[in-house]
Amino acid sequence: MSASESDFAAVRGQKGAGDYKNFRMISRDRLLYEMLQSTSSESKSWKVLIMDKVTVKVMSSSCKMADITDQGISSNVSFYPDGRFTWKISIVMFLSDMSGREPLYKKAFVFFCQPVPKELVNHIKSDMSVVPRIGALREMNLEFFPVDSQVFVTEHDSALEDFIGENSQNTRKFDACMNSLAVRIATVFASLKELPYVRFQTAKDPDTASSHELIPSKLASAVWDRLKLYKSTIPNFPQKETCELLILDRGVDQIAPVIHEWTYDAMCHDLLEMEGNKLVLEVTNKTTGQPEKKEVLLEDSDPVWLEIRHLHIAEASERLHDKMTNFASKNKAATLSQASRDGAELSTRDLQKMVQALPQYTEQMEKLSLHVEIAGKINQIIRDMGLRELGQIEQDIVFGDAGTKEIITFLRAHQDASSENKLRLLMIYACVHPDKFEGDKATKIMQLAKLSAEDVKAVKNMRMLAGSSIIKKKTSGSFSLTFDGQRKKIAARKDRTNSEEETWALSKFYPMLEELLENVHKGELSKSEYQYINEPTPINRERNQTQSVSASTTTTTGPRSMRSRRTATWARPHSSEDGSRYCSSHHSISSIFGIGP
Repeated sequence: MSASESDFAAVRGQKGAGDYKNFRMISRDRLLYEMLQSTSSESKSWKVLIMDKVTVKVMSSSCKMADITDQGISSNVSFYPDGRFTWKISIVMFLSDMSGREPLYKKAFVFFCQPVPKELVNHIKSDMSVVPRIGALREMNLEFFPVDSQVFVTEHDSALEDFIGENSQNTRKFDACMNSLAVRIATVFASLKELPYVRFQTAKDPDTASSHELIPSKLASAVWDRLKLYKSTIPNFPQKETCELLILDRGVDQIAPVIHEWTYDAMCHDLLEMEGNKLVLEVTNKTTGQPEKKEVLLEDSDPVWLEIRHLHIAEASERLHDKMTNFASKNKAATLSQASRDGAELSTRDLQKMVQALPQYTEQMEKLSLHVEIAGKINQIIRDMGLRELGQIEQDIVFGDAGTKEIITFLRAHQDASSENKLRLLMIYACVHPDKFEGDKATKIMQLAKLSAEDVKAVKNMRMLAGSSIIKKKTSGSFSLTFDGQRKKIAARKDRTNSEEETWALSKFYPMLEELLENVHKGELSKSEYQYINEPTPINRERNQTQSVSASTTTTTGPRSMRSRRTATWARPHSSEDGSRYCSSHHSISSIFGIGP
């Protein structure tokens, strides 16, 4: 375990701090020790790892190549069978390799990342020439993809289309996606050895609810069916509920994925060329002085990234400046190097100290310099694109301080704004003011923004995600550029910062998920709006709430939210190497899965 990983060893309910492992650590440990290391006792010879497309993603999201080779893997092979039933093709290929008088491999260890149909297992067992050559045949129940320590995805890019798209009436496609989602979510709990209370977002009006508003309840039922199977088949699996799983539709908060988020992490993904956690950065070559492309990984092994990733970009920039200054003043190599540049004569002992401090100095300075470079590029883009003004009107719309008049004024004054930024602005506006996008009102606002037909369609589709929960207001007359001075304030968020001083501009916005998590932690989430599949008994509910209060009282300093500067009860602070604090969410309190983009 690296130092950065050990920082996440926080208290989880009744478990000790040493028992805590994040998503990536759990996935990595199961792959390396439960799977690969279990083959070592059979043979000390080098082995070949053969993976299909899904397993490659599972493995690459958690392990590095060095981790795999350390387990005696000499090479790995990836194959991507075509067709819908990849399992069947994979098994046919496996039997072909292992059957006959001269099999391709001496022995085979077969691991499935998700449950396998019995008929396929029986197909393997029926080949008596292959069975003696099988060292293991197991279901790992491990099919989720960690993004970082606190986040995982199920890699269902087409789920939105399969559930509510034009072809969503295709029941076969719908059912296949639903089953795959349920299995992958359930494998998370199989790996965590947690049995959750399963809750889901209910439709506002069940009698008039659209089909996609019922998806959370269907998914919750499918996940619970799978968990009940794990409860009866997996050794040492909890028999009583240990946490909560909350399944939400994207309609609960359409704004959060669209609005400009001002944390360092969000700005990196939003404004820079990133693929997953890989950043392509243009830097100046120290030797040639020419610009060149450099690939950088922003991951949990980088302590600077862990410390500042959830800070507001302005605070992150200040923190980096302070760390550079403090580091240069305290580090011997940096101090002596500066003295030599100032013309001071260095003694032999000074040079020796400089050489001794240089390796650590170089590594730490490179990490700091990298993030200083990244933060500088982000701040330059913010200035070039005029994002501060755009960000302000976005938040004003969300909190009810701006409406149609301010939108039109902004669009007229910023005709050179990018199409993407104007699209995002109008998407936010459509979410807060759906009534403004009826009839010719929407058309004329879109024309003023000069959006393409596809962008216009995207804005209007935002209303579809909200289903019947949208309150449609009656409108009369044609579109007008005159406004009522006594406008009623319409907001999508409650202003929760009146009692606290805002240190940074544009840090007012918070996602609805934050409020839901806080209510889950306090046991105050509405049971009618978020129903249980397996509702806790009053005794269990009282015990869970007592444990939550006990866990929260162990924190001596009030933690900060990961996305704003307000106090949040569901996050826990940790210390970095220089005493600074950062937060990580508590996935033992509640795991959340949202359907949508």
